[in-house]
Amino acid sequence: MAKITRKPVPRKAAVPKKKAKPVAAKPKSSAKKLKATKPWTPAEIREVFSRFRKANPEPKGELEHVNPFTLLVAVVLSAQATDAGVNKATRALFEVADTPQKMLDLGEESLREYIKTIGLYRTKAKNVIALSAKLLSEFGGQVPRTRAEIESLPGAGRKTANVVLNMAFGEHTMAVDTHVFRVGNRTGLAPGKTPLEVELGLEKVIPAEFMLHAHHWLILHGRYTCLARKPRCEVCLINDLCRWPEKTV
Repeated sequence: MAKITRKPVPRKAAVPKKKAKPVAAKPKSSAKKLKATKPWTPAEIREVFSRFRKANPEPKGELEHVNPFTLLVAVVLSAQATDAGVNKATRALFEVADTPQKMLDLGEESLREYIKTIGLYRTKAKNVIALSAKLLSEFGGQVPRTRAEIESLPGAGRKTANVVLNMAFGEHTMAVDTHVFRVGNRTGLAPGKTPLEVELGLEKVIPAEFMLHAHHWLILHGRYTCLARKPRCEVCLINDLCRWPEKTV
């Protein structure tokens, strides 16, 4: 038998392995780069509110009302709406319905006609009628004087309760709206991720002698000076003390 000779199969040339791309170093956390805001001293905080008081000794809320009930209604209606827009609607409303019973007698459908220029007016009309009924059935037709009781009313939250307690009953509360939230964070007076954090922070640092009017001063400051997009740092009463790194003075 003839011997079979097999030719060796040539091996494939080894393909050089690709060099691994160098892994870029991860950037350090920006949080570490940012310097912590220098805390306000008690003397500086007193100076801020002394200036506010000197410029406007008796600040007033801009929501028009004639009694605690109409104040409560106005604040409920002001959610996601401007004070000016609410006032325009409630001037005529409060002439015919300035008590819980009169509001119930007016009825939800008629109430909607008065407030239809306000955002979410259908839901708000339903809440105002419901809170009026609850005031009559559980509180003798009077606005209660505790935060928990006010918050139990339809359409009323913590901010509503704080405004009513402060403006109607002279309580030292801090109502945090979008303006107060911005001022508290931007200036560094009371940084916080939520309105409650800012509220508690401000209550902690503001001296008691200023607390009755403090939330009004901060609201007005945020509404007319410390604006969201273009803050008017050049006319700000506290620009020398403000901790905002982007201030323009």
